[in-house]
Amino acid sequence: MASGAPVIRVLVVDDEALIRKGFQYILDAAKDIEVAAAVPGSQALQVAQEICPDVVLLDIRMPDVDGLTVLAGLRRLSHPPVVAMLATIGMDEHVATALRSGAAGFLLKDTDPEQLPFLVRTLANGGTVLSSKVTRTAVDIAPNAGPQEPAARSLARLSDRERAVLTLIGEGLSNSDIATRMRLSTSTVKNDVSTILTELKVDGRVQASRLAQRACLLKPSRDQEGG
Repeated sequence: MASGAPVIRVLVVDDEALIRKGFQYILDAAKDIEVAAAVPGSQALQVAQEICPDVVLLDIRMPDVDGLTVLAGLRRLSHPPVVAMLATIGMDEHVATALRSGAAGFLLKDTDPEQLPFLVRTLANGGTVLSSKVTRTAVDIAPNAGPQEPAARSLARLSDRERAVLTLIGEGLSNSDIATRMRLSTSTVKNDVSTILTELKVDGRVQASRLAQRACLLKPSRDQEGG
């Protein structure tokens, strides 16, 4: 680990020891990421208070405590971490509930190990992370998800640059990544994001991402194109 380099502190919460150890092994190999703890759900809130993680990877379904209950507890902390839910395929009804409850992302447990450190960095930098296999579900079952036309009318209030920023939010990019992609300053992007959330009357980046999906701003992923 390079001296003075910022380190992203991660808490992994899962009922299966094998999953915890696997995620810890993968993430600890990254120089800028440290798994500060890996615990079952029953210990999650106490440990989170003790170690103050930047990012929590939280299993949504555990036998000892429900992941959504843990999420609610984490959101009530004085310094709440960014939380991404861990799940398997076939949990559609839980996706919307978690996102409405403040989760910043949704990952499958079989996520490509090479992508995992990048996804954690995206979360830590304020980005939204939704597995491509989950994104369609999140849009389809989003609360009050109207047809594409109302979503498009909402976007009419944005400038061309703000629409471009919204598209990149929908792709899961952080503010710094958007700034690099669009050749803007980070402060400009932050201002644009604030304006977007205000104009669209949404509570955060996840809801803005869903609206971008419904307005067809995002290119379909390969698995969506193939049905």
